[in-house]
Amino acid sequence: MNILFLIGGLLLILLGANGLTDGAASVAKRFRIPSIVIGLTIVAFGTSAPELTVSVSSALKGSADIAVGNVVGSNIFNTLMIVGCTALFAPIVITRNTLRREIPLCILSSLVLLICANDMFLNGSKENVLSITDGLILLCFFIVFLSYTFAIASHNTKEKGEETDEIKQFPMWKSVLYILGGLGALVAGGSFFVDGASGIARSLGVSESVIGLTLVAGGTSLPELATSIVAALKKNPEIAIGNVIGSNLFNIFFVLGCSASITPLHLNGITNLDLLVLVGSSILLWLVGIFFGKRTITRIEGSILILCYIAYTTVLIYNL
Repeated sequence: MNILFLIGGLLLILLGANGLTDGAASVAKRFRIPSIVIGLTIVAFGTSAPELTVSVSSALKGSADIAVGNVVGSNIFNTLMIVGCTALFAPIVITRNTLRREIPLCILSSLVLLICANDMFLNGSKENVLSITDGLILLCFFIVFLSYTFAIASHNTKEKGEETDEIKQFPMWKSVLYILGGLGALVAGGSFFVDGASGIARSLGVSESVIGLTLVAGGTSLPELATSIVAALKKNPEIAIGNVIGSNLFNIFFVLGCSASITPLHLNGITNLDLLVLVGSSILLWLVGIFFGKRTITRIEGSILILCYIAYTTVLIYNL
């Protein structure tokens, strides 16, 4: 039954995210909001909606380890597995701006989370807690990141002098139906998914943090994985880097920011090993881009990233 809840919840989340994104993008297009703005907000939200739904649902149900483990595990999965798998399909060329700005932002977001989640080490507290204050700080970082992204996008759009127009426009009633249906599916799917994940953890005697870092993280990262592999098959593997970086920043600053702002997240099973692997995976991506393949992630380097993820997962299972 728990597995059915898990799979059914994930399917509802994916369908809901897709419906909400299509409906909201159609409404935005109807009101002549630029495509670039829709892409940076609604579409970006859509790919991170599974993480947001699961983390907020987990926080409200008192499963903080699933909420945080979901984000930490998803970001590690994105950086090591998704980039690694995409590079196996086609080498990924990284732009200079990505190496100088976006990937360092990813490293910064991981370091901010590492600091916020280390109350015991830094303050001598009895436990590590992502407080409401921490959540608001993460949301402030998200606003800064969004402002920076808009500035870069506006500059690029002006330089190109054109705008891509691939957004479908539906009748208003259909758009509203997509939005309401998508929201309903996200809420119901999030509830089922968290119940299923928690039930599996209890039945196997495994901590919720391990389930969050592996099973839940992999499940909620399916949209990013699908997007990146399809991009590689269509000979656009560089999209994978932007997809991963955008998702990782969104997850830490917005998803965890929202979750912690709603209720404090008490971290019992998320350790510094997990947070340091999160930081290390971003640094490894940066180093691979700079030193080894002349701003290109080759198949060999992609294999190394995948092996690093397998090693991390093996350590988690070994420490059960």
